[in-house]
Amino acid sequence: MSYNSRPTRRPSRPRRTYRRRKVCRFCADSSLVIEYKDSAQLRYFTTDRGKMIPRRISGTCAAHQRKLSTAIKRARVMALLPYAAMAGGRQ
Repeated sequence: MSYNSRPTRRPSRPRRTYRRRKVCRFCADSSLVIEYKDSAQLRYFTTDRGKMIPRRISGTCAAHQRKLSTAIKRARVMALLPYAAMAGGRQ
């Protein structure tokens, strides 16, 4: 009996997983406007640690992601959003 006597399998096809394509919220709803003053809307695009969520996860288009990052940075300067999470896990 040889060392590798296991019967050979035919390589199976990789299964295709269909994921729902993410749509930019701002392109879909033209009434939404990106403003640095709207901290509640900007918090949706930041993590609990204060980091910006990348566009591949949030689903925003490139143009709106640029406007969003500028608005988040402005809100941080105006102290409407935190730069980072508070020490000790409290916010």
